[in-house]
Amino acid sequence: MFKLSLEALLIIDAIDRTGSFSAAAKELHRVPSTISYTVAKLEDDLGVQVFERAGPKIKLTPAGRELLSEGRYLLKAAEDLEQRVQRVASGWETEFAISMDAMFSPISLSEDIKAFYAASGKTRLRFTQEVMSGTWEALLDRRADMLVGAAGDGPSGGGYVAVPMGRIGFTFVVAPTHPLAGLQRPLSKADLHGHRAIAVADSARKLPSRTVGLLFGQDNLTVPDMRSKHEFQRAGLGFGFLPEPCVRKAIAAGTLVAKEVEEPKPQETFYLAWRTGENGAALNWWRKQLSRNTVLERLSRATAEQYGA
Repeated sequence: MFKLSLEALLIIDAIDRTGSFSAAAKELHRVPSTISYTVAKLEDDLGVQVFERAGPKIKLTPAGRELLSEGRYLLKAAEDLEQRVQRVASGWETEFAISMDAMFSPISLSEDIKAFYAASGKTRLRFTQEVMSGTWEALLDRRADMLVGAAGDGPSGGGYVAVPMGRIGFTFVVAPTHPLAGLQRPLSKADLHGHRAIAVADSARKLPSRTVGLLFGQDNLTVPDMRSKHEFQRAGLGFGFLPEPCVRKAIAAGTLVAKEVEEPKPQETFYLAWRTGENGAALNWWRKQLSRNTVLERLSRATAEQYGA
């Protein structure tokens, strides 16, 4: 049997904050005798003095200060547990995880996040970022509850619902100093083969990884995300396709040069996705919030602003 109770911690906390037993009793809607009895019993059970009494003034002893310092963590944990239980009973998930393609930044959803917290109370949000097939794998492995801006079609086998958010075009770019920048014709495979391509690594661990825009036997430099690819191409270390929002400012500033190629990359479809059969309140809120035609446009606009020239 524990000698320490949450009720006793709550009373000690109130006494410390209000400065007296009577004020604590008033705040907690208890009679003063209950407050005094609880403190005396706790001191007796623990064998330590919690408060020093000097006339009407009281203060915590060193042992009492340590008790309250750690005890407040227990009170906060108990409060959080009560709220989580209530949220589960009302249909709200304790935690909701969103995975986004690393091309986008979670801060793009800042206004949605504020609205979510206002609606859900204290459901915890967790954002992760993956690349290409890695986003789909995160959903199927239950590391994410929803995908926002997942690139390309999902894996075969089902188990999820995928709603197209829209399409984004890709532009072939090189640095102004790159040898390909000076060619005044559409670039052929033969033109590209002798130069290094910059490729983004698929973050999938189990699903087959995607390889985009590489020629057989071609030298390539693999980077972890789209921002790194953008930076490496601006540095003249290689060539490749980049999402149009990511290169808009750089092309305008002249730090990247758009080139026509004989085999352009088609537009990529991006998806909103979640697992089949799940119906939590947080999931339903985000499905409704993001199932609007303007979301991908908003993500793309924020991406364009984030990528420097």
